[in-house]
Amino acid sequence: MGSKRFGAAIATIAAGLVIGSPTANGDFVPASCAQGWGVETVVEGVGNLENLDSDGAGGFYVTGILDGFLAHVDASGRFEPLVTGLDHPAGVRVVGRSVYFLTGDGIDAAPGTLRRYDIDTGAVEVLLTGLNGPNGLLVLPDGDLLFTTIGVKAPPTGISRYRPSTGEYTKTWSALPLTNGLALAPDGRSIYTDSLELKIFRIPLDAPNSPSVVTGVPRLLALPDDMEATRDGLLFVADHTLGAVYQVDTATGSACAIITGLIKPGPFRNPPDGATSVRIVRDGANWALYVTSMDGALRRLRPPSGLDLTPADERRR
Repeated sequence: MGSKRFGAAIATIAAGLVIGSPTANGDFVPASCAQGWGVETVVEGVGNLENLDSDGAGGFYVTGILDGFLAHVDASGRFEPLVTGLDHPAGVRVVGRSVYFLTGDGIDAAPGTLRRYDIDTGAVEVLLTGLNGPNGLLVLPDGDLLFTTIGVKAPPTGISRYRPSTGEYTKTWSALPLTNGLALAPDGRSIYTDSLELKIFRIPLDAPNSPSVVTGVPRLLALPDDMEATRDGLLFVADHTLGAVYQVDTATGSACAIITGLIKPGPFRNPPDGATSVRIVRDGANWALYVTSMDGALRRLRPPSGLDLTPADERRR
């Protein structure tokens, strides 16, 4: 099931290039900006990690898409499954004492759900059912949830919006198709998203059907997944093509790779098998990127001196 998630994008790439090789129009691999970044493994060998969010105390909630779990990784790196037997769990976000998460991620997956896990009791409540391949998840400043959908078993639903306080559900808040990751922009009035069209978009919250392209082919050839932005307008994006995390200047669309090779080991590639999600989280007095990958590891990436990683979302500071 997981290998079908980016099937359309894989076909596009296969038609024009061999991964890791130059194309007729030049080398598609972005410039490296890895110098100065430090990489540490927080936990490894825990399955096909799809998404993460900070618990606010040095730990994380993570999902395993093929392994069917919602789990917690504490500040010491101890891994604890909390909910198991899930069908392709994906996006996860922590709000107070609740963890919201999605199931049913995949182009041709069975209808999915939005659920809420109670941190204090361990109870799980199903909030929405029948979702069309739900994937990325974001909490807006007003408390509403946005989630992307990539399913093709039903008419496209683009990005959906849900209000936990009332249960109000807008099935197609934005009609942009085959969307994946989500991040709040520094202005607090727009979001970033990416899609299986191999592009990254900016969407105004007050005009959800008026997206503009930030970058994409030919400037950046990637199978982008989840992401997070800084207050200075840098966007860090997980990618399956090279198992990379890209640093994107949202003002110019230029991109560079801060790390590559975060790919599930094996004799053959079977995408999606690379980096899946990025979060900016406190690291002592500083900030760091935390990255999940299908290779079963959660990593901490510490930036070089002088790079401001302060997150765009004020609530994460």
